Amino acid sequence: MSEPAPRAPRRALHAIRQGARRVDTATPASRDRAVDALRALAILGVVLGHWLVTALVADDGALHTASPLQHMPWLAPISWAFQTLAVFFLVGGHVAIRSHASARARGVPYGTWLRTRLTRLLRPALALLTLWTVAATALLLTGTAFDTLHTLVKLALSPLWFLLVFAALTAATPLLTRLNPLWPLAVVLHVDVLRFGLHTGPSWLAWVNLAAGWLVPYTLGAAWTRGELETRRAAWVLLLGGTTATAALVRWAGYPASMVGVPGAAISNLNPPTLAAVTFGLAQCGLALLLRDRLRGAMRRPLAWAAVALVNLSAMTIFLWHQTALMATTALALLAGRLPGLHTLPDGLGWVAARLLWLPVFTVVLALCWTAFRSREQGTHRRSGRTGRRRSRVVRVHRTADGEAARVGRRV
Repeated sequence: MSEPAPRAPRRALHAIRQGARRVDTATPASRDRAVDALRALAILGVVLGHWLVTALVADDGALHTASPLQHMPWLAPISWAFQTLAVFFLVGGHVAIRSHASARARGVPYGTWLRTRLTRLLRPALALLTLWTVAATALLLTGTAFDTLHTLVKLALSPLWFLLVFAALTAATPLLTRLNPLWPLAVVLHVDVLRFGLHTGPSWLAWVNLAAGWLVPYTLGAAWTRGELETRRAAWVLLLGGTTATAALVRWAGYPASMVGVPGAAISNLNPPTLAAVTFGLAQCGLALLLRDRLRGAMRRPLAWAAVALVNLSAMTIFLWHQTALMATTALALLAGRLPGLHTLPDGLGWVAARLLWLPVFTVVLALCWTAFRSREQGTHRRSGRTGRRRSRVVRVHRTADGEAARVGRRV
């Protein structure tokens, strides 16, 4: 006979709390949990931001991209809250510099260190490329309109640009250990002066900012590792200075208020990064540094820490597949007709309200993608133990999104 329904949720909650306590207990006391919390917030911010501002409009049998920011530019603050890539690069630089120094101290060759870190980044990307190669071929053979196919593939593979930049900066980590963030900031400034002020220079010049722009928060992470950003004063300088500079650039220099690209806009702050995006990133990094103590306090709660550990364990899987989750939901739901918040033009608050209702559905589909592809990021581990004893699947190894590994659990 099945147990009473009210007891089942209580037992499930008790099991979750027990697992969280095991993860909490097994985490080394020396681990800075604020770093993992910032990484998790950065990844989830990007995912939620994309889900809120990316629309696939069904029109004449085809899908094309649109954004509520096109029709409601006053929603630009959404991009301020959820365009959090600078924080990810800040944390990535901080951890990579620290990891490389530790590897050198242990005598680990640079090639071994780099291969270990890049494997965790690139292995899940291979799964994404493989699936979408097969899917694109199948869609093309079944007569899908080329415009629709182009839209889907472009969105699905758009996270890869970030991965390539991050991998390149990781490879260059030994050269960036002492680089002052002002140098790449100066490069971004000069490129934008040539682009928007003097209107000179070749068209490819703008793409110099793809590296220089993200070098700024990455090298800020290196400065954090060197102990140069430990004071609250340094964090306040970044926050206030970055905020003031960004506001001035938007108000008087003609930069867009949105910190993400808007379809049809003449200038995108993100593709490639502009000076406004970089100064906005400085403000975000300052805020992140100010929140470190609060996050360390919050991460003392086992449930909160276990949730952060889970996100970090699958950060690349979540990041790479979140657009696929959105598109899969949109394509399947189209069988039921054009649905508000999913296939309709994002031109009013009604669309916004409907899109908020779709977020749980996107989350469920992303969870299915996570279930199917998480092994590509986490790898497979041999299970050893005594014969006849069943091993529970408590997380044994917490590998962060940039390849660092630390034990946060054990098998029981």
